[in-house]
Amino acid sequence: MNVDLANIRTEYCRAGLAESTLDPSPIRQLERWLREAIDAKHPEPTALTLATVSAAGEPSARVVLLKSLGDDGLVFYTNYDSHKGRDLESNPRACASFFWVLLERQVRVTGSISKVSRSESESYFRSRPRDSQLGAWASRQSAVIAGRGELDRLVAEARARFGESDIPCPPTWGGYRLTPEKIEFWQGRPSRLHDRLRYTRINEGGRWNVERLSP
Repeated sequence: MNVDLANIRTEYCRAGLAESTLDPSPIRQLERWLREAIDAKHPEPTALTLATVSAAGEPSARVVLLKSLGDDGLVFYTNYDSHKGRDLESNPRACASFFWVLLERQVRVTGSISKVSRSESESYFRSRPRDSQLGAWASRQSAVIAGRGELDRLVAEARARFGESDIPCPPTWGGYRLTPEKIEFWQGRPSRLHDRLRYTRINEGGRWNVERLSP
């Protein structure tokens, strides 16, 4: 490779992060930063990297989209038979990471995973574009296929199957909720002396402890 990767650097200097500015609730703080990323027209502001671990201890990470955020956690949707679904079935814990490079910010969320209710999954599925609904039926997510032609055929079969009728939510498709136990907010600072503030859940009553971490 002809690019000198070791000398590619960005100096972070947009802002700082002080304990006095934090919301007592990490969910409210995350909502604030997410709203600011959206207002800044950050590309894919709801994109997060989701890391899981298989039953055999093999880690895996991929980007998914946040679809709901509340006091009970972060919600995303996928095929339950996918690679991530199988990981979460055997090891229902995960870490999610947002990176808003335009704002020089990261957020890491660590906690337990559970499926959302079937009614919640079905409600969200109905809000999706029709072609995305068809894709959920056509795609055997993470399974090996012969080529793009096979996927096109499966989509065509799903389109013919449902015609103009409403498309139901597939039984193997739905939402997961990541219930946070730790949430770290990272703000880039000059000379790599970044601000890192971590909330740790104290109890189920909504109390959190905040600590500053060394960069």
